[in-house]
Amino acid sequence: MFEVEKVMASQTVRPDGDRVRIGVVGCGVMGRNHARVLSEIAAADLVAIADPDLAAAAPIAAQLGTQAVADIEALIALGCEALVIAAPTHLHHTLATQAIERGIHVLIEKPIASNPEEGRDLVQKAARAGVTLMVGHVERFNQAVQTVKEAIRDEDILSIAITRVGPFPPRMSNVGVVIDLAVHDIDLIRWLTESDIVEVQPQLSNAVAEREDIALLQFRTASGVLAHINTNWLTPFKARHIHVATRDKYVIGDLITRQVTECSGYRPDGSYSMRHLPVGHTEPLRLELNSFLTALSSGTSPGVTGEEGVISLDIAMRCLAGSSTAPAVSDFASAKVRQAR
Repeated sequence: MFEVEKVMASQTVRPDGDRVRIGVVGCGVMGRNHARVLSEIAAADLVAIADPDLAAAAPIAAQLGTQAVADIEALIALGCEALVIAAPTHLHHTLATQAIERGIHVLIEKPIASNPEEGRDLVQKAARAGVTLMVGHVERFNQAVQTVKEAIRDEDILSIAITRVGPFPPRMSNVGVVIDLAVHDIDLIRWLTESDIVEVQPQLSNAVAEREDIALLQFRTASGVLAHINTNWLTPFKARHIHVATRDKYVIGDLITRQVTECSGYRPDGSYSMRHLPVGHTEPLRLELNSFLTALSSGTSPGVTGEEGVISLDIAMRCLAGSSTAPAVSDFASAKVRQAR
């Protein structure tokens, strides 16, 4: 499979200096942000924004110096080589299929699809078509997260605790906190540990909403790391924290302020060393989109592959189903290249 992927990836290599003709599908919050950043990236040529609500899309497009069109077919007709799909989740499979079957590269906002089966189908279609498929797990590109990962590199990781809480979102959604929020952190646990999740112990509640608005999720990875996610829509302020305990240090990351603190060197008198690690402040979405564009120009794998997106969605769905076990993947590297089943 790895050799096949390398051959397919080589088909995406572009001459140096070429701008990628790219469009955005959906002008909701994330679609607008994608369009804004793409309009500022030198390697991208933002061709148009597609949304059936042209009255909403037109002023956004005009502000960014591009045009608004009604649907994905119009983007394809304008010669887009790549698309960002930021439409509602239930449309991901249909829209991505339209693009992939025309040989167009796709970045899909998380989650990759409504269910793992649809996600696996997209992975297979992208492989057959020889196009790049990336999933928008933007927290991977938060430089506080990247600093945490670097701080624990080669460490014996013991536990990870992630808090992602905030007020009920103003937008109406057909998903609860597990798919909307916790799927970010499921992906981060796998990425930070470079090991797959093999045990799931979910506790869910819907205090004020139809779907779960509180989730306390516990995991064990194949490498033995214990992990915990605390997420809800009931906190009056936003908080995004990662705590990682290793055998030799304790690392704390605030994903909003982008501050990372490392504590180590515990002494018998109770003292220890603490230092604040340097963190970059480039917008995570800009780094994510640059990763996608780089994959197209170099023929390398994107920052978050379609298969990784499917695995994280599958684990999230198992949390909702209350399953006590998730299928193991032998290691993180193989998850990137194994054939979707």
